[in-house]
Amino acid sequence: MTRYRSHIRLMAAAGLALLGFAPVARADAPDDVAFDVYRNGAPFGEHVVSFDEKADGALQVQVEIELRVGFGPLTVFRYEHESEEVWVGDDLVSLTASTLKDGERVRFSLSNDDERYETVAGLMPSSHWSGYPPGLPAVLNTETGEPMPVEIEELGLETIQTATGPVEARRIRMVGSVAVDLWYDLDGRWVGCAFSIRGQDIEYRLRQS
Repeated sequence: MTRYRSHIRLMAAAGLALLGFAPVARADAPDDVAFDVYRNGAPFGEHVVSFDEKADGALQVQVEIELRVGFGPLTVFRYEHESEEVWVGDDLVSLTASTLKDGERVRFSLSNDDERYETVAGLMPSSHWSGYPPGLPAVLNTETGEPMPVEIEELGLETIQTATGPVEARRIRMVGSVAVDLWYDLDGRWVGCAFSIRGQDIEYRLRQS
């Protein structure tokens, strides 16, 4: 859990320092993050991030995304993504993922004893939960297992609505394959997301704040 606390606080401090704020101390245990996802204002699916501290101190992060557009029993669009990150200290030691996108399933597995891992060592995964520091040049794309150039823009503090009320949050924009706006509360917890793709407006609404 040390990695989780120190990493989250570091990301929060990096962003909030630019805005003249100091982050509030985070509780020891991580909170799972669950979003209801909307497409053009209509229910679209869910995105859930869950955390588990193992007996050896490693932090396991599970990501599950399921999005669907259909008419009754007929499905016209489906996106599924499952991934597992394992962190030891400040190091991402393994990442496995399976993604169903555009009717094709892509799987990959990386670990720190794999030669391929050298090409992405030190990159933060694009799973959003831990935030991104200003000036970050690239992330590890969790759909493909490849590096993805990005630009991170700080957009300041604002209040967003969640299922249980308003939350003051730092807003950043990450521009990579898609321009994504992300919100993190003053502890660094991920609390919001919005982007547009293929002419569709996608919004994440946090179930619990």
